[in-house]
Amino acid sequence: MRLLFAEDDVLLGRATCVALLKVGHAVDWVTSGHQLLAALEREIYDCLLLDLGLPGLSGEDCLRAIRSGQRRLPVIVLTARGQKDDRIAVLDLGADDYMVKPYDLEEMAARVRAVVRRNRESQSPELAHGPLVLRPLTRVVLWRGQPVTLTGKEFMLLEALMRATDRSVTREHLEAALYGWGEEIGSNAVEVHVHHLRRKLSRRLIVTIRGVGYRLGAPDQLDGGTPVHDEAGARDAG
Repeated sequence: MRLLFAEDDVLLGRATCVALLKVGHAVDWVTSGHQLLAALEREIYDCLLLDLGLPGLSGEDCLRAIRSGQRRLPVIVLTARGQKDDRIAVLDLGADDYMVKPYDLEEMAARVRAVVRRNRESQSPELAHGPLVLRPLTRVVLWRGQPVTLTGKEFMLLEALMRATDRSVTREHLEAALYGWGEEIGSNAVEVHVHHLRRKLSRRLIVTIRGVGYRLGAPDQLDGGTPVHDEAGARDAG
């Protein structure tokens, strides 16, 4: 999952980012309310971890702005205010959950999973493309009915392609889905993950579109045969 984390405390921010990265999330960390809203304009996130005491534009103001729009973004509020009235106030503003500082990092990871799961339960419980089935809630991938083990990055890339249905997805979009700001990205990182997915599932699964990016192959052609070529006649990378 890709998370947006808004926290102006540097030590707490670093520790939280490290913990979330260790459990396989991509994390973008911002330190002000204005940076937060700007990030939401540029990127799509699975969950927002929101400190209320942000400089410039408060967490409450950011939450109001988010809920006044059309995007359904799960939000976990992080607050030093633990009284009942404070908790009721943030929930009434539209928060999905809250945690009182100092918070436990393992519990935070569990709460992230829970709010994202609840949000996705209102959507389709699974994605299907020919013989391929992906279940985001349980992180299960089935190929011709058989489970396939994928790494976290492979799963995230495959989900991004499947959510795009028959559209092409640029390499830049896939990098954004897999990696947070500041994470080191190899020059061929996406190509490596694509290669592994083709090897584990089908060489016809992902088509390279020259100068554009990638898309899923036609469902009725996913027979595991020879590598496909894109419309411009370029050979699949990997």
